[in-house]
Amino acid sequence: MKKVLVAMSGGVDSSIAAKLMKDAGYDCIGCTMKLYDNEDVGISRHHTCCSLDDVEDARSVAYRIGIPYYVFNFKEEFRENVIKRFVEAYESGKTPNPCIDCNYYMKFDNLFERARILGCDCVVTGHYARIEEVNGVYFLKKALDETKDQSYVLYSMTQNQLAHMMFPLGSMQKSHVRRLAEENNFINASKPDSQDICFVPDGDYGRFLERYTGKCYAPGAFLDLEGNVLGTHNGIIHYTIGQRKGLGIAFGKPMYVKGIDVRNNTVTLAEDRNLYEDKLTAADFNWISGEVPSMAVKCQAKIRYRQPEQPAIAYPMLDGTVKVTFERPQRAITSGQAVVLYDGDIVLGGGRIV
Repeated sequence: MKKVLVAMSGGVDSSIAAKLMKDAGYDCIGCTMKLYDNEDVGISRHHTCCSLDDVEDARSVAYRIGIPYYVFNFKEEFRENVIKRFVEAYESGKTPNPCIDCNYYMKFDNLFERARILGCDCVVTGHYARIEEVNGVYFLKKALDETKDQSYVLYSMTQNQLAHMMFPLGSMQKSHVRRLAEENNFINASKPDSQDICFVPDGDYGRFLERYTGKCYAPGAFLDLEGNVLGTHNGIIHYTIGQRKGLGIAFGKPMYVKGIDVRNNTVTLAEDRNLYEDKLTAADFNWISGEVPSMAVKCQAKIRYRQPEQPAIAYPMLDGTVKVTFERPQRAITSGQAVVLYDGDIVLGGGRIV
């Protein structure tokens, strides 16, 4: 019998993942990663994946299905590898994706190490994605429920990780998952899905950064494409490429963030038609096969989580970066976000847009 470590956030998805593994005959251990004290980031203890309520929800499910349960303290690692990177990205004029960092550093690093210590063969999560093995090669694939597919945030996975990872929800519909939770009287059966970054549940990234760092980010100039001053911004951390709302100034026509210049502390604004580009460069690129293609790859690519894939060609470069050219210009390509490449429902890999 295989022994597995099931990451349980307190939500319905990971709870059903644990239930399915137990029913399939696996020797399961449930766990929740304690990533921060809510007071440390200035938020309520409710409505986030790391609140006391969520720990108790996960513990309740583990008890109901009859598996041991632990809470692992990973606060220091989370602060260093996720929150610190989040802060540094915004201070550099980039827009980070901390969920990707959390998967890479926490679930596929710290949690894998804890699983090894506990003698587990695999780590199990409630992600909506699929893993298939063909002749010793592992493929990461999109979930069958494309409305819940999370393959975009899993692009950093390696062959070794895929070989020791299980996503039992990948072939299921979310409606079925909810129904199973109700049938088993799970305490979290009707619990809403988390929609925000766990440590910034109100979505106000600027206010979080000011509170967390204790810094006051200096105002600067809004510029147009010709360099003319249009007004004053409230600090570059409050803006991201493509943003329209929250500019705090009326222009007589819709204006959007086109660029952020950290050195000169300026934010360039432009009309929507000026936000489109047909190419990008990605660094820290991970090819899931473990092999860098020797020639250009015709594929589909997406530059944000909920965007449909777009026809593109990826060009692996000698320095390890990947240049991606799109068939049609894409709106608001954003430094710090991820570009992920697909071949149909197979994830080829991904990297950070520079």
